[in-house]
Amino acid sequence: MSLDSFKKLCIANILNGVSDGLLKYSSPSRVALLFAAGPNDPIQVFDPQDLLFGHETVLEDVFVVNEQQWRQHILEKIKSQPKGYLIPIENLGLSGLIEFAGASSDFFYQAWFTEHHPDMCSIRPTEKWLEQAACLLAHDFTTCNPPINCSDYVLKNYALQAIADYMVDERNSHLGYDTKIQIPTVLNHILSISKTREEGSWARGYLFFTDPVNIESINFLTMFQRNERPLVSNIKHIRKLLVSVERSNRKLVSDGNYVVGITLAPVPEYAIVADFKGDHGFLNMGTQKVASFSDGSFYSTTRENKLVELEELLLDSRLNVETAGTLFSVVSGLIHKAGHSHYGSTVVIDMNDAPLVLPGHVLDPPLSLLDSDNYNLAEAFMRIDGAVHITPDARIRGFGCLLDGQSITWENMARGARYNSALRFSATTSRVIVVVVSADRPVSIIYNGIELNGMCRWKPIYQYMPEILTLDKHLHGVQI
Repeated sequence: MSLDSFKKLCIANILNGVSDGLLKYSSPSRVALLFAAGPNDPIQVFDPQDLLFGHETVLEDVFVVNEQQWRQHILEKIKSQPKGYLIPIENLGLSGLIEFAGASSDFFYQAWFTEHHPDMCSIRPTEKWLEQAACLLAHDFTTCNPPINCSDYVLKNYALQAIADYMVDERNSHLGYDTKIQIPTVLNHILSISKTREEGSWARGYLFFTDPVNIESINFLTMFQRNERPLVSNIKHIRKLLVSVERSNRKLVSDGNYVVGITLAPVPEYAIVADFKGDHGFLNMGTQKVASFSDGSFYSTTRENKLVELEELLLDSRLNVETAGTLFSVVSGLIHKAGHSHYGSTVVIDMNDAPLVLPGHVLDPPLSLLDSDNYNLAEAFMRIDGAVHITPDARIRGFGCLLDGQSITWENMARGARYNSALRFSATTSRVIVVVVSADRPVSIIYNGIELNGMCRWKPIYQYMPEILTLDKHLHGVQI
């Protein structure tokens, strides 16, 4: 294998490792790389899934129009740095993307990009993922003799370490001392507790970890005797103790090694918090969400459907902004409630001037969903078979409504009757938005017979090596 081929293979393996790892942590995530190995090398682009499509103007402005200024800026940054030390460089600020850019004396410049999904708890662990990819690429590219699949494997399984890296850096930068808590170990304990049942029930309640120096400042309800404090590594014991704080404001407190006691006090700033919610939970740092966890793994998702497509449809409609915002707030609340409660339901948002007459239970008069009692009643209606009929003035006109229409060629029999009935109805009925909530939580936004949030630019990366283009070729539309 030639040297150039080996370096291309390094790049492809690392990019695939990031993409495969983020697929498990977030959802299908395209990844792209801009790089120049040496200070006089042209910028090259490896973007096998068109992630950078639409950002050509920014790329041309930075790397073509202001090329000399950009190169001089990087040279100034790295001239006093030790050999092999990767320093962060200002991001390009491409909208909708998560970025990490770095430079070093032995690998002049690289910028990694991936998608910013709307339902992420925090983008910071993903930034750490991209930073790790940059470090591995600089190492593999320059040493030319690493085990070829080693970096690929590391990046495919980097979720827990990415979270730990972010937490360590954040705590150190704000607290001003090295953490005494072994954060990767704590994260593994949290996952183990989340998988452990007690008398058939999953864990619920709060457990937070704070440094030993902060323990004395916490106002405890009660503390365990020092020589009898439960070890956090004793997973079964900790799972039993969580029963004492579930469904309450009480919290278990740990110093990283032992459970010290129980408190009602607020969570200290930058404490590591596990919020167990049954079959899932959330990892926080202080009050800020970092990730969720379920099935023994961490994920970036907030477990809330962001309903971006629905919001855009309402804002682009004839409704004024205030009315559209109120309607979106009402409908999204009902949808989130259905998702959290794990029941399937359908909402028809009728945008017609004269509301449709749908077969089902018609309410007389329609009920305003701005009234809390009516809103709670609507939540109950969502559980009943059939669709809930809502008009733009945030009123519910009916429930248990039947949806039907002519058969269409793009039905998906794998999705069941509720979904396909909504497709048919939407395809043959003008000015209606249909939202389908499945019992296993996916939400479909359907308009004119098309599932809008089912559309994706994702393309598989095949086994052959895609071309690495110069930026000039990329900007002028040369396709991989």
